Amino acid sequence: MLVILNPNTDETTEDFKITWEYLFGLPEIRLQKHKVQGRGQKLTEIYLIGNTAKVNQEDIELLPSVERVIRISHDFRILGRHSKETSSIDFEYNGVRFNQNNFHIFAGLCAVDNPENVERMMQALQEYGHKCTRMGAYKPRTNPYSFQGHGKGCLPYVFELAGKFGIKVVAMEVTHEQHIEEIDNCLEKLGRPTGVMLQIGTRNTQNFELLKVVGRQHTYPVLLKRGFGISLNESLNAAEYLASEGNNQVIFCLRGMKTSFNTPHRNMVDFSHIPIVKRLTRMPVCVDPSHSVGTREASPDGILDVLHSMSQGIIAGANMVLVDFHPFPTEALVDGPQALTLDELPKFIEDAQISREAYKQRVALWTEK
Repeated sequence: MLVILNPNTDETTEDFKITWEYLFGLPEIRLQKHKVQGRGQKLTEIYLIGNTAKVNQEDIELLPSVERVIRISHDFRILGRHSKETSSIDFEYNGVRFNQNNFHIFAGLCAVDNPENVERMMQALQEYGHKCTRMGAYKPRTNPYSFQGHGKGCLPYVFELAGKFGIKVVAMEVTHEQHIEEIDNCLEKLGRPTGVMLQIGTRNTQNFELLKVVGRQHTYPVLLKRGFGISLNESLNAAEYLASEGNNQVIFCLRGMKTSFNTPHRNMVDFSHIPIVKRLTRMPVCVDPSHSVGTREASPDGILDVLHSMSQGIIAGANMVLVDFHPFPTEALVDGPQALTLDELPKFIEDAQISREAYKQRVALWTEK
């Protein structure tokens, strides 16, 4: 059961205290409180977890400060879209806003290799007015002998360069709770020149202990990639793990499915699931065309497959694109064959803008009365 309080409810008021004490006293019920900061107002949501069948909904609706009460009927209790009136996840992090209506590009290095290439990448992003990037410091690999990333050794120059070039958010995968501590310590030592969005990779989508740890921290938002070999419902439940521990600033990323039918692409592109995720949940949705396609092959029209997939995702309503670039792809330590070049960055951005505008036009077409 979800109890939504009146907008901008002050928790120091007597009305709030009365409502909270009543809910806290309900037998067999555990409370979980979440705050949603929108552009114009702040909402407080209180989730009643436990045997809610015995709870009288009308009694709660009569409590002071309560706007409405919703009985939740499916698995995604916190991140789910429980009614048409339920707003999407909407949060601002380090000056960048994320929700189901806006759009961001996170272009960058799949794996950080050296300061010079990090600087080239961030300088190019600044030139085209972009404030977000991806930078891989910790790289889980299938082959134990493959490059595993520079780890905490590269964090200082990545964060310092991000600050130098006005990059506000760096998407960075973590595979262990120690990585969160290393990121936090480094940012604090440097005076927090940038922000980090913790990324949970496809191999860790069902690493439940890691999900719990990441969910318990409220400093950094989270980008959760769909598991490459599990159902959509299972991956959405992984996101719910994060929210159930207290962090509902979660973006869900589609990155292709591992099947026997994906050839010649690296994975089977699953971007048709974007509207499904937005219908079932309140999370913004990201697409990763680089890891979905995995090549630089082009069709006869001269457009790379990865760009076609990117466009498909945006036109379907994606709110974010995570994409691999590298100044010299042949020298990249990880996934060089799929990386775009810095020379292709301006056309990539323009292509994304064309696709985003097409999505807006489609929405206007089908919503006009």
